[in-house]
Amino acid sequence: MSFGIGQILYVIILVINGIAVLNEERFLARIGWSGQVDQGFGVDGPSLKHNIINLISAVRTLLRIPLIGVNLFVIVYEILLG
Repeated sequence: MSFGIGQILYVIILVINGIAVLNEERFLARIGWSGQVDQGFGVDGPSLKHNIINLISAVRTLLRIPLIGVNLFVIVYEILLG
C-alpha cells in the first residue's frame, strides 16, 4: 500500500483535529498535563512533556478557527469528488 500526498494530508488533518478537541479538564488533567509546567531554577531546558503541553495549547488556540474552514473544504471535496 502506497501513500499519496492526499492520504498524508488527511492523516495530518485528522491528527490536528484530534489535538484540537482534547478537553483540558476531562482528559489532560487526568494524566497531569494541564496548565503550564514550572521549569524551576537550574534546569537546562524545557522537557519533552513541557514541549508537548505547549504544542497542544498552541494547536488548540491558533488552529481552531482555520480548522473549521479546512474541514469544510475537505467535506465538500469528498462529497463532490469523493
